[in-house]
Amino acid sequence: MARNPHDNSRQARIAEMRRADRARDRRNKFLAIGVSTAVVAGLVGFGSWILIKENQEKEDRAKAVAAAKKNPVTGEQTWDAKALGRNHVETPVTYEMVPPVGGDHHPRWMNCNGDVYKNPIPETNAVHSLEHGAVWVTYNDKADKAEVDKLAAKVGKTPYTLMSPVKEQAGAIMLSAWGKQVTVDNAADPRVDQFFTKYVQGPQTPEPGAACTMGVAEK
Repeated sequence: MARNPHDNSRQARIAEMRRADRARDRRNKFLAIGVSTAVVAGLVGFGSWILIKENQEKEDRAKAVAAAKKNPVTGEQTWDAKALGRNHVETPVTYEMVPPVGGDHHPRWMNCNGDVYKNPIPETNAVHSLEHGAVWVTYNDKADKAEVDKLAAKVGKTPYTLMSPVKEQAGAIMLSAWGKQVTVDNAADPRVDQFFTKYVQGPQTPEPGAACTMGVAEK
């Protein structure tokens, strides 16, 4: 029996539709593979960029630290770190410098994880913080409030630092570390960054790595 021409036409349409479906599936598959490849390549590229950036920042930091350690801080006063007492005492201590840069001190340290104290703090606790490698930023009534605020912002984002007023000190703004001290003109004074880079957990630290938290906080 001869095949109905309509049946042949119908079969041809079905075959064409199936070929179109297969072609569309192949296109979708290739598109998905292409998009996935682009996404993976982008992630790999972004990850590589982040890694390169982090390595560059570490390298720059290492260079800055090396330069800071090599170059002395202009106007810095230095005391023999080995001659400074390190006994734990709970009695008043008379220090030879204001603010003190070392000596016998209280068994508990002031919190120095970027802590900014609005009121004077006990010297004996602050000295213990210096023993742990902290830099102590102090100021008196002669310091400009805008400069104090700028320094407070810097301290607030720098672990192993603390800041407080010391009315009796000679300079308007002073930076202290164990056995080290310098008076600066303002927050933009380049010696501020140099002192931080050199002495925050620096080579002068008697107890490197010791805690700067879980100590005494401002009441």
